[in-house]
Amino acid sequence: MADIVKILSFHPFSLYANGGGNRILRRLYQGHEHQVFSLVVEGAWTKPQTGSITEKIVYASPITRRWMRWYLRDGIIWLREKAFKFWTINRIRKAAREIPYDVIHVVHHGPFSAALCTGEFCNSKKLWVSFHDHFSTTHSSFEDSKKLWKMADRRLVISEELGTEYQRLFGGLDYEIITDGVENDEISGPIKEDPLPYVVYFAGLLHIAYRPLFMVLADALDLLVKKGILFKLILRGTQHIEFLDNRSFEVEYRPTSLNNAELKAELDAASILYLPIKFTVSDFYLFSLSTKMIGYLGGKGAILYHGPRDSAACNLLVNSNAAISCNTLDVNDFVDCINNIMINGNYISNNAKILAKKTFNLAAIRKRFWQQKDS
Repeated sequence: MADIVKILSFHPFSLYANGGGNRILRRLYQGHEHQVFSLVVEGAWTKPQTGSITEKIVYASPITRRWMRWYLRDGIIWLREKAFKFWTINRIRKAAREIPYDVIHVVHHGPFSAALCTGEFCNSKKLWVSFHDHFSTTHSSFEDSKKLWKMADRRLVISEELGTEYQRLFGGLDYEIITDGVENDEISGPIKEDPLPYVVYFAGLLHIAYRPLFMVLADALDLLVKKGILFKLILRGTQHIEFLDNRSFEVEYRPTSLNNAELKAELDAASILYLPIKFTVSDFYLFSLSTKMIGYLGGKGAILYHGPRDSAACNLLVNSNAAISCNTLDVNDFVDCINNIMINGNYISNNAKILAKKTFNLAAIRKRFWQQKDS
């Protein structure tokens, strides 16, 4: 096996910010933190968070600020990705020259992903590239995506669907499935008793494309409350949603957290783990797998998937009988799915645990990531 001494981990987000890609890397690097140096290119100012991995942030110019309106943000992003792009790339390369490494691990996301894919950085080093989302959804170009795919010594993809699509687009090179996983002690038995109220749980920000799905969820819960069934909706790390005010069920907002033990306790306390996938942007739902979904697999509750039937996530869950699936925005369809999950939740939850152990064992995924034969 190759002895990996140092990894230069290059991506457009801090390891210690909240997000799916961040979580994947933190968990892959767990136990190997001293072998990793994180180099971040960030387009918006953020208060740096610290952890056990050394991290340097290069701010792409010009940066965006929270107070900026959308039209100002759009203009600044255009300047960043066009007029100032090569100036930022030069700063990234300058920072990389000061970091000792044997492997560059690039997360392919954003316009600067290929900044270190030159002979200076890669000729005598290994290049590993993680592909978490289709390039068309990440401000990445076709040309950079093809370059990264062809140059990489290892291609690490989030799903079989994405790997197959990139082979079609960029060439039939080998790839590996490397994503988030579930530790053995994160897999819980299903809830045995009927809880009162039923707790519906969701973690993450609510982007505008997901609002129609949440409206269906809220209307369905209202209808079921009229039938005498009590519900509580817990939202972790979600902004205030005005149309959830004055509903017949309780809504509780909890702040963002990176505490795995706290998040795991919440998954185990929930009856229904809500997993929405937006119906828009087919390149997103056809090829991406949510890290939220993988975490949900280990929870006591049952997964309620809500989104397109042909998504990568739905294919996996339905084929494993690991979720109840609602594939419309019809409130009555959603009510039927909730009724189904209240009856068959333990069966669904048990199948989710089987899927987690078979496909998403984190120890095995981490071992594959770190222990590879020389290319």
